[in-house]
Amino acid sequence: MSRRHSALRRSLPAALAVLAVLTGTAAAAPAPAPPPAATPPLAPLDDTYYQDAAGKTGTALKSALHTIISDQSKLTYSQVWDALKDTDQDPANSSNVVLLYSGRSEPKSDNGGNVGQWNREHVWAKSHGGFGTATGPGTDIHHLRPADVQVNSERGNKDFDNGGTELSDAPGNHTDSDSFEPRDAVKGDVARMILYMAVRYEGDDSFADLEPNDSVSNGSAPHIGRLSVLKTWSEQDPPDSFEKRRNDVVFDQYQHNRNPFIDHPEWVDAIW
Repeated sequence: MSRRHSALRRSLPAALAVLAVLTGTAAAAPAPAPPPAATPPLAPLDDTYYQDAAGKTGTALKSALHTIISDQSKLTYSQVWDALKDTDQDPANSSNVVLLYSGRSEPKSDNGGNVGQWNREHVWAKSHGGFGTATGPGTDIHHLRPADVQVNSERGNKDFDNGGTELSDAPGNHTDSDSFEPRDAVKGDVARMILYMAVRYEGDDSFADLEPNDSVSNGSAPHIGRLSVLKTWSEQDPPDSFEKRRNDVVFDQYQHNRNPFIDHPEWVDAIW
């Protein structure tokens, strides 16, 4: 065989391979394997902490959650001060807390009862059911938040609803004679705190059975409204990173129970 024919035979396989690629007959390269699916962040909680609530709705879900979250450690009212300095720490400044209604970042050390300071706001007003500051609902930090002293006073023990006059010292918040509307960024937080209290305190201890209703004239009765508005707020303002971190800190470091409506906002409609 001539050298010319030998060279052609050696180059023929390579030429055929190129032709196959050009005409689409070459075997396709195997597709890269997809990355492993991430474990849903709530899966461990759903498989352990919330396992007795799985598949339930309505009163059965409410009852199961009550049993789950009633297993908690309790704080004294004086211990609440230090707890709130951790739970509501400003993510941009570890020396400060973020005030619930005003959104202002305030030094942790500036707590007290004077104008311009922050104090302990009972989101479920303590007069609604008459529990005061007693260990239990009066010291449950799932609904106790740092708030500007003056704004806390303006909220008082009012129910929650839309409308009213905007607060000059806390823009975005509104109030009238019988209700208070918090700023948009914490509307959902407020709703989920109220609904937590309604599940946690069912009257099977020494405290009243706390229940939301659709009224804004509840006085000292163990009710807070307006439920229809709270449900809307929870949907419009879903849990953010601050609220989720807060839930984790309460669970890991203090009460060792959780607000289930932060972990599962869909349970609001499943119960109410």
